[in-house]
Amino acid sequence: MQLTRWQRLGLTTAVGAVLAVGATALVVQALEGPADPTKTAQTPDAATPATTQEPVRATPADTAAAATVEAEPGLSAPVAAQIDYLLAHWSLENYNTAEWGVLGENDCVNFASQAMIARGWTMDSVWSSPKNGNAYDASAAWRSSTAFMNYIAHTGKAAALTDQQRDQVKVGDIVQFDWDNSGDRDHTAIVTRVEKVGDTIEISFAGHTLDSDFRSVDTAITVDHPGGTAYYWSVP
Repeated sequence: MQLTRWQRLGLTTAVGAVLAVGATALVVQALEGPADPTKTAQTPDAATPATTQEPVRATPADTAAAATVEAEPGLSAPVAAQIDYLLAHWSLENYNTAEWGVLGENDCVNFASQAMIARGWTMDSVWSSPKNGNAYDASAAWRSSTAFMNYIAHTGKAAALTDQQRDQVKVGDIVQFDWDNSGDRDHTAIVTRVEKVGDTIEISFAGHTLDSDFRSVDTAITVDHPGGTAYYWSVP
């Protein structure tokens, strides 16, 4: 189609106006500076997390400070067998009476002696049990705390320690008590835990009558028998 002169003139004017408006907009934008970078023409996707200029913080690895508890060294096979036996038979319902019997309400040394057999000690003419289910047939050293003390001292099977030498006591050692400080021994058990917290050493033991697996030495000599004294035999 051929345009008339007047139509061509009108079209040219219209195009010129559009170009003028566009140029004006560019000039205004240049004078006013770039658009606000925080505003976009599109709505952000809700699933896209907002970005931040703050550096990522590392997850703290340290917890609140606590008193240091020194771990016990790994147990040797003989001591592990000894402790396993104690923890399997310390409670009344699990007494090993079929083999060793029970000494009424004074079964502590009978049980401690059993644990020493589990550790590897062997019987002799002074320290023995027939293992027939009757504990009263055992020797005095097998069933009496004082006789057991004398037997260990005579044979040298273990080294004597006082309660002031707790730093030398270890799991598997023998602990004996003199409740009234008369010089004899009133109770015998085996050490099952030694915990060193700072300068304090806490010792626990397993035994019969009073049946226990981790009874505190401190509780035994302050609460159960105030004024009592604890002694130890360090077993090599």
